[in-house]
Amino acid sequence: MKKSLSLLTLILLLSLALTTSARAQGPVAINHIALYVFDLKKSTDFYKNVLKLQEIPEPFHDGKHVWFRIGPHSQLHVIQGAASVTEQDKNSHLAFSVKNLPDFLKHLDSQGVRYSSWQGQDKQTTPRPDGVQQVYLQDPDNYWLEVNNDKF
Repeated sequence: MKKSLSLLTLILLLSLALTTSARAQGPVAINHIALYVFDLKKSTDFYKNVLKLQEIPEPFHDGKHVWFRIGPHSQLHVIQGAASVTEQDKNSHLAFSVKNLPDFLKHLDSQGVRYSSWQGQDKQTTPRPDGVQQVYLQDPDNYWLEVNNDKF
């Protein structure tokens, strides 16, 4: 009886630990975002040199995929094959945070990358209601990106 009680206690504790861990993570966690692009080289150069994302190995090895690290367990997958570059709505955008927004804006200036406030004012930031400053720019396929100084 004592042996089965100990085993039952161990199973219950393990079950509680796994349930608590799953609940802490939430029902889902972001794994990756995929962008379908017209010119893989242009997009790769942009995400490497402008956003300074780290390229990571990708399993396809077909010359049509480039993967970047965008968080501890999140990736950006850039995939060649779009028929053309099309207009994108600013309301659908990816948002990135940087430690020092003024330094990042200097980097954008040095790269000749246009950025603006939400309203479209060149080289201006937009304050969010919580005080975070943000700018908007577009990648070579016109996907909108927000860069902000959120410290969350």
